[in-house]
Amino acid sequence: MDVNKGLPAIDSHRDLHVWIIENLRMEPVPEKAYGNFFEEHCYIVLHVPQSLKATQGACSDLHYWAGKEAGAEAQDAAEAFVQQLQEALGGATVQHREAQGHESDCFRSYFRPGIIYRRGGLASALTHVETNLYNIQRLLHVQGRKHVSATEVELSWSSFNKGDIFLLDLGKVMIQWNGPETSIPEKARGLALTCSLRDRERGGRAQIGVVDDEVEATDLMRIMEAVLGCRVGNLPATRPDKSVNQLQKASVRLYHVCEKDDDLVIQELATCPLTQDLLREEDYYILDQGGFKIYVWQGRLSSLQEKKAAFSRALGFIQAKGYPTYTNVEVVNDGAESASFKQLFQSWSTKQRGNKSFGRLSKSIQVRPDVGKLQSRPELAAQLRMVDDASGKVEVWCIQDLGRRPVDPKRHAQLCAGNCYLVLYAYQRMGHVQYILYLWRGHRATTRDVKALNCNAEELDLMYQGALVQEHVTMGNEPPHFLAIFQGQLVVFQGHTGHDGKEQPAPATRLFHVQGTDSCNTRTMEVPARASALNSHDIFLLVTASVCYLWFGKGCSGDQREMARTAVSAVSGENKETVLEGQEPPGFWEALGGRAPYPGNKRLPEDVSGFQPRLFECSSHMGHLVLTEMVFFSQEDLDKYDIMLLDTWQEIFLWLGEAASKWKKEAVDWGQEYLKTHPAGRSPATPIVVIKQGHEPPTFTGWFLAWDPYKWTNDQSYKEVVDGSLGAMPAICEITAELNDFQLSRGPSNGGADPLTLQTLKGSQDGSGNELQPGPKAGDASTNSHHSSPRPTIHGSLPRERLMHQAVEDLPEGVDPARKEFYLSDSDFQEIFGKSKEEFYSMAKWRQQQEKKQLGFF
Repeated sequence: MDVNKGLPAIDSHRDLHVWIIENLRMEPVPEKAYGNFFEEHCYIVLHVPQSLKATQGACSDLHYWAGKEAGAEAQDAAEAFVQQLQEALGGATVQHREAQGHESDCFRSYFRPGIIYRRGGLASALTHVETNLYNIQRLLHVQGRKHVSATEVELSWSSFNKGDIFLLDLGKVMIQWNGPETSIPEKARGLALTCSLRDRERGGRAQIGVVDDEVEATDLMRIMEAVLGCRVGNLPATRPDKSVNQLQKASVRLYHVCEKDDDLVIQELATCPLTQDLLREEDYYILDQGGFKIYVWQGRLSSLQEKKAAFSRALGFIQAKGYPTYTNVEVVNDGAESASFKQLFQSWSTKQRGNKSFGRLSKSIQVRPDVGKLQSRPELAAQLRMVDDASGKVEVWCIQDLGRRPVDPKRHAQLCAGNCYLVLYAYQRMGHVQYILYLWRGHRATTRDVKALNCNAEELDLMYQGALVQEHVTMGNEPPHFLAIFQGQLVVFQGHTGHDGKEQPAPATRLFHVQGTDSCNTRTMEVPARASALNSHDIFLLVTASVCYLWFGKGCSGDQREMARTAVSAVSGENKETVLEGQEPPGFWEALGGRAPYPGNKRLPEDVSGFQPRLFECSSHMGHLVLTEMVFFSQEDLDKYDIMLLDTWQEIFLWLGEAASKWKKEAVDWGQEYLKTHPAGRSPATPIVVIKQGHEPPTFTGWFLAWDPYKWTNDQSYKEVVDGSLGAMPAICEITAELNDFQLSRGPSNGGADPLTLQTLKGSQDGSGNELQPGPKAGDASTNSHHSSPRPTIHGSLPRERLMHQAVEDLPEGVDPARKEFYLSDSDFQEIFGKSKEEFYSMAKWRQQQEKKQLGFF
C-alpha cells in the first residue's frame, strides 16, 4: 500500500504486528524475522495485548521506528502511516516514536531475547531473514542488561572491547566471545540471543561455541583469528554506560500548549508532584521527564489538527530544549494513558472522568471479599494484599539491647512507637509451610534499634534457611494482612518498652484514635491528648484516671462503631462511657485541655484504581539506581541472576533471583531510593517486601497472569548450559582440523587470513538447509593423511531404532550424543516429537531436554 491507499489487514489473533516501510509502502515482516531491523529503513510496530482483549477499552501501543541511516522521506511516510492507523484503531492507542539504539522499554519488551540491528537496506521484505542460510560472515556487538540488542559491526578486532559480548557468526558455527569484564547475567542473556539466532535462522542446526577464557578455548580462538586476523595490542576498556538513573527521571515539568495569534505558545504549568486535575479535556499538554522522555497528552476535546501535529510539536519542543534528536516521544490520549504516564502523577483516578480501568487487575473491591478463596485465587490475594485468612501461627519479638525478646502472646497486638518488632507468620500453602516476617518500625524508634531490627531479621532468615518473605512495615502504614493477624485489635502506644519488658509510666490522660471497619483495616493509635486531634468521621477513646470516654464522631458508620467497641477492649476494659459528638460532658473537654477546632472532613482512602503494576530490573550505575522496565511482564522475565522490583503502588516487592540473593541489603536500599526519587512524591513509608526465588507468596504471584511454581525445577545455570548442551561441537572440531591442515598463515599488512583460509571457511558455511550435516563433508580434499582425521559426519538421516534409548558407545560413528534427535528424518521427527525440528529447537532448552528424556534421546 502507499500513503494514500487503504491500511493493511490486522490479524485479531496476534498481539504483535511488524511492518517495514519499503518504497513508501507498508510491507509485513515475517514473524520469524521479528526483532531484525535494517538501519536504512523505518518500521511500524503494533501491539494489541491479547490478555486484555476482553477488557473494554484496552490500550494498544503503536510505534514507528527509524533506523539511524533512514532517509527523511521514509520517516515522513512512517509518521503518516502511524497517523492513519491511529485514526483507524481509535483513541485507545498510545503512540511512540522510537530511534535506533534508544528504544523505549515498552518497544524492547516485545522482542525476546533481543533486537538485531542489521547493516544497510533490504531488497525485499520477503527476504528479511532466510532460515537455513549458512553463507554468512558477520560480527555482532551484543549489549544490554535485561533488554539485549546486537549491532552488526566491522569484522575486525578493532570492534572489540573488554566489557561487552561479541558474536562471530560463520553460518554453521557461531562463536560467542565474552569480554573479561562481562558478568554472568550478561553472558547468559547473550547466550540466549545466540541460541535464538541459531534456532530461528539456522533451524537449530548451527553449532555454538563460547569463549569465556581465550587460553582454554584454543580451537575457537584459532577460528576467530583465521577470520579476524591476529590481534595486535590490548583491547580497549569498557565504553561508559549511558544508563539513565532514577534521579534523572525524578524531574518532571508540565507545559500547556496553545495557539495565540497563529503562534504556538508553550507555557510551563507545574512541576512535581503533579496532580491529575491539572489536565483539562479541552487542552493539549507536553510533559517533560527530565529530558529522558517527552509525553504529549491530548484532551478528548482537543482539535483533530492538534492531534495530527503531536509528533511534530514534540520534536519542535525537543529541538528548542536542546535535547538529543533520539529522545523518546510518547503520545497519549485522554482516557487511554499508559501506566508510565499515570505514575508521574501523585494520584490517578479512572473514575474522575468516568473512564474504564485498563489495568490487568482491578484493585477496587466493591463487596466484602470471601477470604476463603485466597488459596485458590492468587489474583484475589494480590488485590486484597492477603496471603490467607490470617489464621496461621504468630510469633512476636521486641528488639531490645540489640537482641530480640519474645513478647507474651497476650500482648502480641500491643506495640510501642518507640520500639521495633519482628512478627513471624507461618501458614500452609500447597501442602508446604510458608513464612512472612514483618519488620515493624515505630516512628520514635532509634537508628540503633532499626539496624538491630534488620540484623535480627537476617539471623531468623538464616535459621529458616532463607525461606522468609521479609516485609518492611512503618507504623501507621501496616498492610491489611498484618492488621488481620491481630484481628483488628492492634494498639500502638506512644511510649517505648524498657529493658525489663515494661512500658514507660503512662500519663494520666491518653487519647486513642480508632480507624477501620473490619479486621483487615482497623488499627488503634495513641495521639496527643488535645481536642484538635479529633475528627468528626472517626472514633476516639479518651482515657482518664476516673473514666474512659468512647467518642463517636457524627460521620462514623455502624461498622466503625461495632469494630471500635472490640478494638479498644485492650486499652480500657469494660468501664467505658459512650459519648456522641455534640453531647460531650464538661469533664471530656477538661481532660483534653479545653475545646478547640478540629477537622470535620472525611479522610478519603487513597484511590489507586488508575495505577497498574509495573515490573523493573534493578541495577546500579555510579552509585545510583538504574531501572529497566519489563512492560507486559510475565514470570519469564524473572531470571535467577536478577533483582526485580514490582511496584503495585500500595507495596513495593523486591524479588531476588537465586544467584542474586547476596545483594539483599542493596535491594532494600534500592527500594527506598525508588520511593524517594519517584516523581509522584511517593510516601517513604510504603511497605517494602523482599522475596527470594522459590518462596513467592500469592500477594506477589497474583499480579502475574500465570504462575508456574515448578518453572525453576530444572533450570540450568549458565555454566551448565555451556558445559552441557553446548559441550559437544563436531562442526567446530572439523573446522579447526581443516585450519590446522592448511597451516594458516597471516598476511603481514592487514593481519587477515589468506584467501585459502577464507575459502576453507566459506566452504564450511555453504550448504543446503536440508542437509543433516553439522560440518564439512568427511573425505573432503582438505583432509590430509598426516593429521588425525576429524570425526566422520552423517549424511542424510538415521533410523530411529539406532538413536532412541542408545548409550553413547552404541551410537553410529559421527553422531553427536548431545543431539541424537537431530539425525532423525523430518518425518520420523514429526511423528515422534509431534512437531517439526524448527519448532522443537525454538523451545526453551530445559523443555527440549525434558522431551528428549521422555522419548529416549537424552
